[in-house]
Amino acid sequence: MQTFLHVGCGPVKQSQIPGFRDKNWKEIRFDIDKNVKPDILGTLTDMSQVKSGSVDAIYSSHNIEHVYPHEVPIVLNEFFRVLKEDGIVVVVCPDLQSVSEAVVNDKLCNPLYISPEGPISPLDIIYGHREAIEKGNEYMARKCGFTYSVLDNFFADAGFETRYGGRRKQQWDLFIVAFKQAKSEEEIKRIAGLFL
Repeated sequence: MQTFLHVGCGPVKQSQIPGFRDKNWKEIRFDIDKNVKPDILGTLTDMSQVKSGSVDAIYSSHNIEHVYPHEVPIVLNEFFRVLKEDGIVVVVCPDLQSVSEAVVNDKLCNPLYISPEGPISPLDIIYGHREAIEKGNEYMARKCGFTYSVLDNFFADAGFETRYGGRRKQQWDLFIVAFKQAKSEEEIKRIAGLFL
């Protein structure tokens, strides 16, 4: 059985994550918030409770934007450290390029989509979900953002040999599947396709 570290798991269940629903994957839940009952309590910048080379994959959705830009390399170095030699990372985060287009069109506070938490506007995407923050969940505040080229460069600088990703404009987000080892284009597309 393969293991994946669900970084910033929140209340999301394994059955909701494309590619990891298979019973061949064992989820290890990792979060900063003890209220979501993670298996491991920790932060993106300090994953010291996770052994080096201990997981086959990492999945992190809408978390990397919650650290400051100068901390992003620290996070990705931690991801690289805890992965096995043939490990992969799947990251989803907001697409500031798409969001900026909405802002330019004077839609800063207009809902772009409806999430389980309610309507989400460009303001929520840029700074964090206002309603959750207002209720005291300051973990939802956002401290940085990405375009795809910036995200890809961070992963390249962290040593991930091969990367596949891009923008999903209808979902206002970016995705990247990053591999510790070099892969053929055919392998990259086959593996990445499982998680999208």
